[in-house]
Order: sequence, then C-alpha cells, then structure tokens
Amino acid sequence: MIRSMTAFARQEQQNRWGHLCWELRSVNHRYLDVSVRLPDELRGLEATIREHLQPHLRRGKVDCSLYFQRNINQLMQLNVNVPLVQQLWQAIQTVNQITGNTAPPAAIDILRWQGVLDNQHIDLEVLNVEILQLFDSTLAQLIAQREREGAQLGQLLAQRCEAIATEIKQVRIELPLILNALRDKLHARLAEFSELNPERLEQEVVLFTQKMDVAEELDRAETHLEEVRQVLQKNEAVGRRLEFLVQELHREANTLGAKANHINTTRSAVELKVLIEQMREQTQNIE
Repeated sequence: MIRSMTAFARQEQQNRWGHLCWELRSVNHRYLDVSVRLPDELRGLEATIREHLQPHLRRGKVDCSLYFQRNINQLMQLNVNVPLVQQLWQAIQTVNQITGNTAPPAAIDILRWQGVLDNQHIDLEVLNVEILQLFDSTLAQLIAQREREGAQLGQLLAQRCEAIATEIKQVRIELPLILNALRDKLHARLAEFSELNPERLEQEVVLFTQKMDVAEELDRAETHLEEVRQVLQKNEAVGRRLEFLVQELHREANTLGAKANHINTTRSAVELKVLIEQMREQTQNIE
C-alpha cells in the first residue's frame, strides 16, 4: 500500500504530573527530515524519539512537537535549590566586582537557571515511558492517515493510467490511416516534379513515413504504464520510482508531439501531457 507524505496527528493524555500532548505533522520532502521539539527538561528523549520514528517512515519532512503542562498542585510544590542559589549569588557578586556592575539580578532570572527549581517530585523515568507510549500511538495515527491518503492517490494514479492507455489505444487505431494518408499526400506532392526517379521517390516516401511512425514511442509508453501499475501494488516506499516512471512517460509524450503531423495525433499528444502532468503532481506527494 502506498502512502502519502502529507498527514497530521494529535493525541493528548492527562497523568498525575500534568497534561501531555503530541502533535506530528508531515509534508512533502525528497528524503526523511525529522524535527523534534521538546520541553527543556525532556530534551534527553530526542534521540529515542528519532529511533522510534525512523523505522516506520522513509520520506517526508516530519515535525514532532511535545507540549507538557504541569498540574497546578505540582507547581505549588516546586522547591528551590537553596545551595545552588547561594552559589549563583556568590558568582554574580564576583562578576559584579570585576565588571563594576551594581544592578542586582532579577529573581526570575535566577529561577530560570537549570537546577534552581527542584523537580525531584516528578519521576522522569516513569514520565518518559508514558511520553514514548503516547508518541508511538500518535505515530500510528499519522501513519494510518498517510495510508488513507495514499490509497486515494493510488486510485487517482490508476485512473490516469487507464486514461493514458485509452489514448494510446486510439492513436494505435488511427496510426495506419494517418500514415497512409500522409504517404498519399506526399506522393501527390512529389509527383508534380516529373524529373524525380520513381524508385528514389518511393525511398523518400518510406523514409518520411518511418520518421512519422510513433509505434516505438507508444510501445515504450505502454511498458512504463504497466510498470506504474505494478509499483502501485508494492508495500514499500515507491514515490521516487513513480517520479522516474512519470518522467519517462513525459519523454515519450514529448516525442509523440514532436513527430505528430496530423491533427488527431497532436491532440492525443496534448491530452497525454495533461494526464501525465496530473500524475507528476500526485507522485510528488507519495512516500
């Protein structure tokens, strides 16, 4: 099953220490690019978060944000690390003597210093386990949404493949008639020049019709279409493979348009380019 790279997932949980909320956002990207945003006291989890995510996603820019709001009763129980505050104060006095600064530091600045507020009442080991469990659940929700959107993209791509195959079939039906009409027209034009050798005339006509023949381009386009159908059935990251195949389809459509010497072939070439461009836009969102 193919996956989209665009998705959003959010899950919340209330525990004895406060309110946890994970938000995961995923958008298009050539490779896997993971950004993790954590509260300061939980930054040690970043490497573990990446380890949990990377085996499950192959492409996309993924933003992982954790919000943690402590319970009010826990905020009321905050303890000040007095020995550390005393050390900080002595250090501030020493710096002031050296620099000549007499302005006392704001209390809030001291409280912001890491370790001043004693949070030992929070069991970080238990809290980390709950955070990781909530992350895994949110990640599963993100993957499920990517798979749902991927299934829709797969259906759209399959529809475009059918439309392209129908257009190619129509060109194949009309191609012999078009080549015969071009051959007759060229014969009539060249017949006006009586000095031309009949054998040479026929050679020129054959060469001209060979240049206008697009059967090889149609064969290659059908081969690429069949490969696209097979890739859509694979249970892996296929976005880059699909992008390559669509690029090859576009190349064949361009050649068809360049060789077109009939209004019907030109119209088919334009229609093929429109359908292939729609496929290109959709494949850019596939993992």
